[in-house]
Amino acid sequence: MFFVPSSNISTPEIQSLLTMVGLTGFTRLSKGLSAVLFIGYVVPLLFPWTTNYVALVPVKTIPLAWNVITAGYIEQSLFGLILSIFGLLISGKLLEPLWTAREFMKFIIFVNTFTLFGVYVTAVTFYYVTRREAFLSMQLSGFYGVLSGFLVGVKQAMPDQEVKILWNFHMKAEWLPSLLVLTSIVLSFFTSEAMRYLPFVLFGTYGGWIYLRYLQKNPETNLSGDPHDEFAFSTFFPLIIRPVIEVLALGLHKLLCGKKSIPHKDYDVSDSFLEPGFETAEASRRRERGARALDERLQDARDGDPTDEGHAIV
Repeated sequence: MFFVPSSNISTPEIQSLLTMVGLTGFTRLSKGLSAVLFIGYVVPLLFPWTTNYVALVPVKTIPLAWNVITAGYIEQSLFGLILSIFGLLISGKLLEPLWTAREFMKFIIFVNTFTLFGVYVTAVTFYYVTRREAFLSMQLSGFYGVLSGFLVGVKQAMPDQEVKILWNFHMKAEWLPSLLVLTSIVLSFFTSEAMRYLPFVLFGTYGGWIYLRYLQKNPETNLSGDPHDEFAFSTFFPLIIRPVIEVLALGLHKLLCGKKSIPHKDYDVSDSFLEPGFETAEASRRRERGARALDERLQDARDGDPTDEGHAIV
């Protein structure tokens, strides 16, 4: 049995080692959800019959509608459990301080439900197209949709951060969601189990973007969503095809939201997220504060030199 003698390595040294490899500083919420994932793995393992009630089995979703929610927290393999817990802990460490615990939890609930509903619709559609009953009877579950959504959050929060993928291959964090989607699509051509992960990745990525783009509350400005061009849907695609994607995205935006963006009292609701030159209320307020500060400095300069009212040094 391998062990580390306490006389050789002290507790502070162990803590320092864990900090160096990034195994400390996890948030309470992410650790609590990790425990939920662990329970979601152990219970079906000990009582296999429960899987039919907590996993997504399309033929049983009506009337067992709750499996559209519970299936996201059920892992059916040890590898999936380890991957999900590790991804959750790291994502919580990176994103929860930026979003707040409440928004982090709301993001997980939305993306998980959006993903499982999309998986259900996909399975039913494939059944009607192929008439293969396997699409209705397979047990679908996993946290992969939320993990895919977390990568979208990383793209939004730190797009220019260099990430090491394999050996000496580096790429910007903004391309992580696109790489995951591309890899999942390519792998789907070489396996018959694509239904168990590909829809999760696709709907999780898209659901994460929808929530961050349109719904998430900014705790500093109290605005909803992220209207910046750098986070437009077309930025998930290579530059060469972005013009086409922008046209499609604009059509989808108008279909979902009409001609209005997210309504908020601080900016004109007639503006669209995808229109060039769109300006947020936060930017407008910064400009107004700057103008007021400039006027105050000019006034102070005039008060300090009453004989020279026509000139001021700023």
